[in-house]
Amino acid sequence: VQLQASGGGLVQAGGSLSLSCAASGRTFSNYGMGWFRQAPGKEREFVAGINRSGRSTYYADSVKGRFTISRDNAKNTVYLQMNSLKPEDTAVYYCAADEWGRATALKGSYDYWGQGTLVTVSS
Repeated sequence: VQLQASGGGLVQAGGSLSLSCAASGRTFSNYGMGWFRQAPGKEREFVAGINRSGRSTYYADSVKGRFTISRDNAKNTVYLQMNSLKPEDTAVYYCAADEWGRATALKGSYDYWGQGTLVTVSS
C-alpha cells in the first residue's frame, strides 16, 4: 500500500490543524493505521492509532484529549485532527499501515510508511 500524508503547515499555539493520509494500492480497510511524529534530534514516536474498522483507537498520553484519529474506508483515508496545539507538537508527522489491522503503538508493527508532513507550532 502507498501512503500520502498531507495537511501540515504553520499554526500558532492553541490553534488547530487537520492531517490526511490517502492510501492506494491495496484494500485500505484491511489495515490498521497509525500516526507518528519525529521532532528534530528525537526518535520517531507514536501519536495515535486506529484499527481496521475504526472502532478502536489509541493515543499517546501527550496528545490524549487534543488529537482525534479517524478514518473513512470508503475514501481510503485516515485523518488526524489536532486541536489546542503546543510548540512541542512541532514535528514531521508520518502515517503508517499495519497489515494485521491493529491500532498499535509499536513502531515496528507497521509495515508501510508514508512520507512525512511538517507541522510547525509557533509560540
